[in-house]
Amino acid sequence: MLKENYFKTTQVLLERVYLQNQAEIERLAPLVAQSIADGGVMHTFGSGHSEIIGREMVGRAGGLVCVSAILDMTGGFIENLEGYGRELAARYDRNHGLKEGEFIIVISNSGKNCSPIEVAEYAKEKGLKVIALTSVGMAQKVKTTHSGGKMLHEIADYVFDNCGSFGDAIVELHEKGKFAGPTSTMAGALLINLLQMEILDQLHKLGVEAPLLRSQNTDGAMEANRELARSYKGRLSKPL
Repeated sequence: MLKENYFKTTQVLLERVYLQNQAEIERLAPLVAQSIADGGVMHTFGSGHSEIIGREMVGRAGGLVCVSAILDMTGGFIENLEGYGRELAARYDRNHGLKEGEFIIVISNSGKNCSPIEVAEYAKEKGLKVIALTSVGMAQKVKTTHSGGKMLHEIADYVFDNCGSFGDAIVELHEKGKFAGPTSTMAGALLINLLQMEILDQLHKLGVEAPLLRSQNTDGAMEANRELARSYKGRLSKPL
């Protein structure tokens, strides 16, 4: 019974995610496509479990090669230590470069924690445009842990809403008041891939061949992927 409830409820949720974010994706994709056409890289950051969504875009068969992730080796353990997110972003900047005019997707379900907020602030200072991927509903019910007083979606230039429930669980269990069945990962993965599809459409309109990765399990893919990556030497977090 619980699995059927989860399946049906998430189907409705993902439809809502698509419809609610469609206009923002269509507004944003031409700008990202132009940045990529100009040789730019798209960056991602997610602290804790949110890092999974950022990693989904990096070195992914069927995805853009020009995506690079800021990684937190603590797994989000100290994401509320002020200053840590800024140091993460600065180290990444030294190693791979955060360049004016590029885009970064910062992922945080609650939008309240220090690390994603500081990464977003650092990126904006460097002249990047920030895309927040968050639960707007949850963000409106919690308080930021950062002394600056702002939530992630209040800092960002663009906002994707994963439409998640408070606490990121959607199915009420047999014991009333207890919930299971998270949705933020599947909704986030859908959103970033919808964005990539729209970017690919826009690159086609610009007459630009998309720097698209092929599955390494297909003939000639490794060589083709490495050739693509040469254009981004030193800028990608995942070597090819």
